[in-house]
Amino acid sequence: MPETTKATVVYYSATGNVHALAVAAAEGAEKAGAEVRLRRAPELAPESAVAENPAWAEHLRQTRDIAEATVHDLVWADAVLLGSPTRYGMMASQLKQFVDSTGPEWQQGLLADKAYGAFTSTISAHGGQESTLLSMYTVFAGWGGVIVPPGYTAPIQFEVGNPYGTSHVSGMEAAAPTETHLEGARYQARRTTEIATGLKAGRAGL
Repeated sequence: MPETTKATVVYYSATGNVHALAVAAAEGAEKAGAEVRLRRAPELAPESAVAENPAWAEHLRQTRDIAEATVHDLVWADAVLLGSPTRYGMMASQLKQFVDSTGPEWQQGLLADKAYGAFTSTISAHGGQESTLLSMYTVFAGWGGVIVPPGYTAPIQFEVGNPYGTSHVSGMEAAAPTETHLEGARYQARRTTEIATGLKAGRAGL
């Protein structure tokens, strides 16, 4: 019997929108038959900054039981999805710090040949969604990974509106992702997991 595909979802979320997408992505990977790890990037902001935003402080409290990501979670996985809000058109520094800790594993080739995808949430429709996703895809290219964008491979993709990865616009009212966005994240994770499973089967048959 083939070994079960393993998927890791690593995200950073300040007030919960990216977290919601990450949970949906984990559900999608599970539906595709994967063993899944949901991990959050460690919070780096000072407590004083977090305390000034009640929604930020509350979300950090609510998710404190989710394990923090380690590089081993990436090495373990066959499929990896990263999620981040945008920070001036790039991934958040909290996720970037985690990415920057992967050097030794990268040098050993332990992050290569996996299926990778990314997702994001921004305040505005033109607030850097695509460039934030591409900033994560640049990392995947450096790792030697197989980038798996959702493209327009399913009807849901015409509703979430981005071929690079699931993207949510919260607006100034910080609206949570809709069920459409969550289903987009589930679909993207299923697709990434299925590609990872195919890659794994292909290597086993060599």
